[in-house]
Amino acid sequence: MDIYDAIHRRRDVRGEFTGAPIPRDVLDRVLEAAHAAPSVGLSQPWDFVLVSDPGIRRAFHAHVQSERAAFAATLTGAAAERFARIKIDGILESSLSVVVTYDPERGGPAVLGRHAIADAGLYSVCLAIQNLWLAATAEGLGVGWVSFYREPHLRDLLGIPETIRPVAWLCLGPVTHLEQVPDLERHGWRRRRALDAAVHHDRWKEPAG
Repeated sequence: MDIYDAIHRRRDVRGEFTGAPIPRDVLDRVLEAAHAAPSVGLSQPWDFVLVSDPGIRRAFHAHVQSERAAFAATLTGAAAERFARIKIDGILESSLSVVVTYDPERGGPAVLGRHAIADAGLYSVCLAIQNLWLAATAEGLGVGWVSFYREPHLRDLLGIPETIRPVAWLCLGPVTHLEQVPDLERHGWRRRRALDAAVHHDRWKEPAG
């Protein structure tokens, strides 16, 4: 698949997972792509926790549903109705979960290129996640990033050390299809901005109106 095809076909998958197993060679290629991401000071501050245990996934799913309810309680009217129709995770339906973490001490104490921007290591982890997502798309897999959770809960659930930050719980696996239009657009939650609205020349310019 062409890189531009993968970029534009990629979707945050929720309800399309089949639960079929991921061939080991395919999983290896996807993880290798993630591990090949650029990183500040070549620190490679990421780790990948592969979660297949049904009990762990059920426990995390229950936590996510409680956080969904907490968010839903802040909504009223049309926003509440729209959110009620939106599926927020594929934890139980996907083949595998991949938790991506950030170790700020990796490559330390002096990480080349991070002295002025403390979050550069965190940005590196996000690049690894994007590599994983695009590689998975090229392999015909779906990825769903679950964000309805509290970091301390996930750290405790997986036994992640206090010094390590869990950045993403990713649902991964074969899918029936990838939607042409992202879920949040299909459900009327938000619409994409046009590229012209996001591009500035030389200096920041407030949008008209």
